[in-house]
Amino acid sequence: MLEPGQQAPSFELPNHAGETVSLDNFDGRVVVYFYPRADTAGCTTEACGFRDSWEAFEKRGVPVLGISDDPISDLDKFREKHDLPFELLSDESGEVANAYDSYGEKNMFGNTFDGVFRNTFVVGSDGTIEHVFEDVSPDGHATEILSTLE
Repeated sequence: MLEPGQQAPSFELPNHAGETVSLDNFDGRVVVYFYPRADTAGCTTEACGFRDSWEAFEKRGVPVLGISDDPISDLDKFREKHDLPFELLSDESGEVANAYDSYGEKNMFGNTFDGVFRNTFVVGSDGTIEHVFEDVSPDGHATEILSTLE
């Protein structure tokens, strides 16, 4: 797992609208969170938590980037359905999630498959990782992140 003080892996990914978003385009802190699947119960709870706390993130000038291996069309529907004000990025190959130690073998209902792990990183203005949250609980996670941004 990546640790605080390490350089955050740079990336360029398409967002929910098909536009390229690069981590290098942000000057200040950025929250980068990985989630397994758009519009599933846990992922919706987590995303809506960020949405409901969006004003506090904006007040601090901290953008939020949600990354999954969903296709762009699924991200667009998810974002619209839940009125999400932040960027959702498509990492269909899992390459970026893998660079963040957030992709690999998972087990669910007796099935083994590769997928995205629910991890969050706060990247500082210098491009280094400030905080790491591994295997997070979706409920209350946005509030937990905000407390570290104080």
